[in-house]
Formats: sequence, structure tokens, C-alpha cells
Amino acid sequence: MRYIPHTAGDVTQMLERVGVATLKDLFVEVPESVRLKRPLDLQELASETELLREFKALAAKNATPETHKSFLGGGAYHHFIPTVIDQLISRSEFYTAYTPYQPEISQGTLQAVFEFQSLICQLTGMAAANASMYDGASACAEAVLMAMRLTRRKRVLLSRAINPRYRAVVATYCRYLNLELVDVAVADDGRTDLDDLKAKLDDSTAAVVAGYPNYFGVIEDVAALAEQVHGAGARLVTAVAEPVALGLLKSPGELGADIVVGDAQSFGLPLAFGGPYVGFFAVRQKDVRGMPGRLVGETTDLEGQRGFVLTLATREQHIRREKATSNICSNQGLCALMATIFMSLLGKQGLREMAEQNLAKAAYARQQLSAVKGFSLVFNGPAFNEFVVRSEAPVAEVLTSLEKVGILAGIPLGEDYPELKDCFLVCVTEQNQREEIDALVAALQGGAA
Repeated sequence: MRYIPHTAGDVTQMLERVGVATLKDLFVEVPESVRLKRPLDLQELASETELLREFKALAAKNATPETHKSFLGGGAYHHFIPTVIDQLISRSEFYTAYTPYQPEISQGTLQAVFEFQSLICQLTGMAAANASMYDGASACAEAVLMAMRLTRRKRVLLSRAINPRYRAVVATYCRYLNLELVDVAVADDGRTDLDDLKAKLDDSTAAVVAGYPNYFGVIEDVAALAEQVHGAGARLVTAVAEPVALGLLKSPGELGADIVVGDAQSFGLPLAFGGPYVGFFAVRQKDVRGMPGRLVGETTDLEGQRGFVLTLATREQHIRREKATSNICSNQGLCALMATIFMSLLGKQGLREMAEQNLAKAAYARQQLSAVKGFSLVFNGPAFNEFVVRSEAPVAEVLTSLEKVGILAGIPLGEDYPELKDCFLVCVTEQNQREEIDALVAALQGGAA
């Protein structure tokens, strides 16, 4: 096959074959009112040198953690990425690998996925993990669908303190499934309101979804949530957007979660303007057969050699469509491999040290910002590396003025939480030096004055 454009003769020949005179005849079903009647607004032809110069100029306009002091989080985190990750994934056998349809010739890919699953199980305290998902939001939506299948119920309670993007994707997945989605309020300390949860839980509830930590950076009381949820016969889904926290906190599985989902972007994946990231999905042993996606298992061959197989493959390509539990087609193999290398390099102690740095630096920032006139902390619940700040001055003006001096101070919350329109979310990771935190504080002091 030639990867070149069609010639005029090619186009004419194809039009004759399908029985139309012009290309426009192919679009007769498209209303005239929505058709573009002018040529596309494209620049004149340029040389490669000119194009590169243009792209570099555009890239220079971006505000990134490399060009600014960044305190942005909210589900996308600026963490240390060991250089060895890029070196290893650049090996051709890794970056050209796709879905392991033939296990007998895909042993390397299957082993990499198996190691990813094993590390996710250690991290979450669960019995089994699948071969990864697209991202944390889609994993959360798949968890809701799984709970619905397992319980045969049609009602799901979503904490308003989980990432708004996760809630939006859940709503999209469930739009036409006759599934009732109910919000659970946020308490004064920033956690899910247990009293509101108790009032809304009933015997029609399939699942309750809460963050750990939640979107506001507050650490939920997963054990208390699990007690209430299990009392109603429902499943507790714990969504972990910032898995570095699990290097320090008790695992969700240990605290009673039934399904643990999240995004492993923090583990070696660059921010990259929103993706690609990689989701994870872990369950208890009793629910393994209800899990979406696929599960790689370890076995031995006839000669006693270690080998890897697709133990469960619940996609519609493998089984009848009506029996499939997920139509996700890729296991995000390369991204999962990056997270696997990251977790392997750091190990338990390294991840704990990283988590401790996040906790300590965020605590220092909270303390310093709380003393700035015109700004205050909103929630007093235990936090990890994010927290919400209330501003007496308009949030948009504060954030814009700080960006002009090279500081990305946080995420405004008003669009997703109207009641927090005067607040913004601040994230501090191990990548933020003390001097950067002090610069943020100094800039806010100047703005407040």
C-alpha cells in the first residue's frame, strides 16, 4: 500500500465505481446549513525549518512546571520521573507491543502486565487487579457498572468530594442504563458526610463511590464508609486519583473497600497535556469474575517452565458480546509498563519517602498560607498533598496575577462547586522546593495587600 494521497484519476475512478459524479454527492445527507462553504483557514505552504520555528514559538507560550512554579493538581500531578523509564520503554519490543492476542508469542508483554497487576495488588491491598484501564475516570465508571452487575441494583451514591471529572464520566457511562445517580454531600471537614450517606443508603443501592484522598485532598474515613455501605449490602468503590498517598496510608483493601480504582499517572507518566494516562482496577477474590477488561495469570508449561496466560478475557473480541463486561480494547500496555518500572525502582521504602515528602511540604504550605491576610483554609480534615484555599479577592484575578509572575497557584473550584466559587485547590508535591512555596506565599501577601 502506498501512503500517498489519491490522484485526480484515482478519485474519478472511485466515484464512477460508487455511482456518483462529484465528491459533493457523497455528502447529500449533510444539511446545507452545517456545511463549510469556504476553504479551510490554513496557512500557506511552509518549509520544514519554518514549521519547526512556528511550533517552537507556540510551545514557548505554554505555562508548564518547567517554565512556572506549579501548584496544580486535581488529578494530574507533577512528580519525579526516573530517567531510566524513558530509556527502557524506548526498546522496540516494548513500544511496538500491543494487545497480547497470542499468549505463546507474547510472553514478555504478558509478564510486564502480570507484574503491573501484582504491584497494584500490593499497593491497594486487594486480591486481584486487571491489566489496566484507559484512566482513573473510566476505571471508576467501570467499577460502578460492575457493582450494578454484582448486586443487581440500580442506584449509585457518588460523594461530591470525588474528582468532578470522574463523576462526569460515570454519568456519561450510565446515561442510558436506567441507573440512578445520587450525590452525597461534603461535611464541614471536607470528607463525605456520613449522616447524609446514611440517610440516602437503602436496599436498592448498588455502590457508594468515594475518593482516597478525595478531590479536596482530604483523606476519607474509608473504614467508617465501608461499615455503612456493607450494612446496606452495597459495594464500596474507592477512587484513588493520587496513588502516591498509598505509600503512606493504610491500603483501601485493609480498610474495607470492595473495588479500588484510580489513575497511575503519578507513577512515572508525564503530564503531557492530559494524557495518555493509565487506570488501575483491583477487586476482592470473590468478585474477580465480575471484573472488566482482562486478567493475566502465571502458570507452568509441560516442562515446568514459568509462563503467562490470559486467565480471564472478558472483552467482546474474546467472548459473546452479550456476555462481555467491558469493550475497552487496549490494556494501555506501554503506560502500564512505565508505572511498573516506576514502582519497581522506588520500592516500598522509596514510595513511602516520596509520600512523606509530599505530606511534609504540603503541611508547610498549608501553615504558611493560612497566615496570609485575605486567605484561609476551607477544610480541617486530614490532608495529603492538596488543600483548598478561600480568597477574599476574586479567585480569577488572584490566579491571573500570579500567573503573570510565573506562578500557577491552583485550580479554581467555582465551575464544579458553585458554593466554593471563592476558593482554589492547591497541590504541593516533592517537586516543589521550599523556595517555591515561599514565593507563592510572598506573591499572595503582595496580592492581599
